[in-house]
Amino acid sequence: MDDKNSTTPEQVISDVDLAKQQEQEAKRKEQQRDSVLNLVLDIVLPVIILNQLSKRLGPDGPLIALIVALALPLGHGLYDIIINKKKNMFSMLGVVNILLTGGLALLKLEGFWFAVKEAAFPLVIGLGVFWSAFTSKPFVKMILFNETIIKLDIINEKLTERGHHEEFKQHLKVLTMLLAGSFFFSAILNYGLARYIFIDIPKTLSEIDQSIMLNAQIAQMTWLSFIVIALPSLVLTIGIFWYMLKGVTKFTGLKFNDIFQGAEA
Repeated sequence: MDDKNSTTPEQVISDVDLAKQQEQEAKRKEQQRDSVLNLVLDIVLPVIILNQLSKRLGPDGPLIALIVALALPLGHGLYDIIINKKKNMFSMLGVVNILLTGGLALLKLEGFWFAVKEAAFPLVIGLGVFWSAFTSKPFVKMILFNETIIKLDIINEKLTERGHHEEFKQHLKVLTMLLAGSFFFSAILNYGLARYIFIDIPKTLSEIDQSIMLNAQIAQMTWLSFIVIALPSLVLTIGIFWYMLKGVTKFTGLKFNDIFQGAEA
């Protein structure tokens, strides 16, 4: 008897693959939205608020502007940690960084301490990444070796077939140390940029003018650090990701089209 409603194994596999692709596409779109939101809440709005509100809200303007400007990325970071359950090292350090910026500003400390803070965070991250290279979960494997981007099941299958798991682990270890080096490089750039921006504020200025000048320095550091530090670091990270993919093709024998999710084999 011919059952028109029967489902073949091939159709089941096809439906599973389609559902998986749709889920991965949804994750990619969510990541894109998060990137835009991060840029707006963590950089664009705080810079505008620090530069504009400091001068427009009377004697308490600088303090109000500072609190509002820091509240945006702080609230965003806490929302990610508490509501979205993104309890990762970057989210935690981001929140601490914002709190320290506010604390240093309220204490009206000299620019040197801002430079130390700006250098300390990428340095701490770099040390954590470097340490992970000697563990069973190197940082590159956790961040870049991502199933939403590449086909982990096929890659692991080919590594097993060719007996290259150990060589690939060593490859990931080297990549993780290179990534740690990019954070150390960022720490040096951060310190130099902060020393350039956070110049000593003349004590002859009124207290309000001193606060306005400090807010302007924080705003300048916020957007310049994105251009001078974040973009070069992004280029380095892309280079490391490319080098990782070269290792994947070398140790698995797969072509680039066989590696990426959604790519035609």
